[in-house]
Amino acid sequence: MGIETLTGANYYAWKDSLMLTLGITEFDYALREPAPPALTDKSTAEAKLLYEKWEKANRMALMFIKNSISPIIRGAIPDLANAKAYLTAVEEQFKGTSKAHASTLIMKLVSTKYDGVSGIREHIMMMNDMARKLKGLDMEISDGFLVHFIMTSLPASYEAFKINYNTQKEKWLMNELIAMCVQEEERQKLEKPDVAYLMATGSKKRKNNTHKNASKVPKSNAGASSSSNNSNGKPYCKFCRKVGHKQKDCPDFKEWLAKRGIPYNPEAGKKPKNP
Repeated sequence: MGIETLTGANYYAWKDSLMLTLGITEFDYALREPAPPALTDKSTAEAKLLYEKWEKANRMALMFIKNSISPIIRGAIPDLANAKAYLTAVEEQFKGTSKAHASTLIMKLVSTKYDGVSGIREHIMMMNDMARKLKGLDMEISDGFLVHFIMTSLPASYEAFKINYNTQKEKWLMNELIAMCVQEEERQKLEKPDVAYLMATGSKKRKNNTHKNASKVPKSNAGASSSSNNSNGKPYCKFCRKVGHKQKDCPDFKEWLAKRGIPYNPEAGKKPKNP
């Protein structure tokens, strides 16, 4: 598993990926356990195995840590033989970053609001993750405060749900909160199809009314656009777009017909008379 290279601004992402890799490979043993006493001629076989295990974990952990740090940052860190001490020296370089990161996390935790799209479970887990990171920065938030922040982050559609929680004497554990929030979200989803149906029905009715109103338009108005007269009542030629004569009397139209060998018929386009 790859470790993100430490470049400065990504310290916490780097440390998370580093600790995950060391944990999977079990090389974090050198970080969890103190260095065993140096071997002597009187050391037992068990002591030798324990020392070899720690020494290998320490050596490999150092390799992982150093190789995942950019050369510029690595040059400013003392070259120590103990992996835990070396990691502590790296952390010392980012103490100021820790305070800034903690402030950012607190502001984000307080201001985060559920968007109603990502999923309530994912939203709560994200806020839990922020609280966990704050705990790692020696700014632990109690479960009671975290539940309060989560409830505050819920939208107005959860107002009845929040009132129900506030009226209860017992406080919910985090697992209970997640389960209840997911249940409430599912309940709200089941109600949404009814709202969508009502909206669709209303839209259909409005559409039908529009068609009905359109059918009531007088036929005289509908045919007005096809008239050979303009808005002032003067003759208008549809061929040359000039006012003063109609298309059947237009010299340009007659010339156009002649060029194409079409006989001129002044009665063309007229409605047949009723017998």
